[in-house]
Amino acid sequence: MGDANADRRPPGELEASVLATLWAAGGPLTPGQVQEALNTSHARTTVTTILTRLYDKGTVTRTRCGRGFAYLPTEDASGLTARRMYSELERNEDRGAVLSRFVSRLSDEDERILRALLDAEGGPA
Repeated sequence: MGDANADRRPPGELEASVLATLWAAGGPLTPGQVQEALNTSHARTTVTTILTRLYDKGTVTRTRCGRGFAYLPTEDASGLTARRMYSELERNEDRGAVLSRFVSRLSDEDERILRALLDAEGGPA
């Protein structure tokens, strides 16, 4: 017998694909439109569940569209990554240790970019 999990996506992959689809669309999409754009075998109900979870996390907004909803990301990919980084930082009591370890692992180029952002008057826009 084969492994039942062999065809499963890694955790978060479908969420990432749904978000990428919404970012590429440039406007609100219904679950059916997301499913069509993904060209996936997942049921529309599965896509709806993912969109609802993203809504509950504050990652997307939704507006009424007929009997259902159309979804739109709350921010771009960079903004979402920054929010996740900040969320992780908030979970730790020793922020100094977390930031120190983060900075110590930056490449020279990333360190240069971070220094320039911190030195910029008013910080990053």
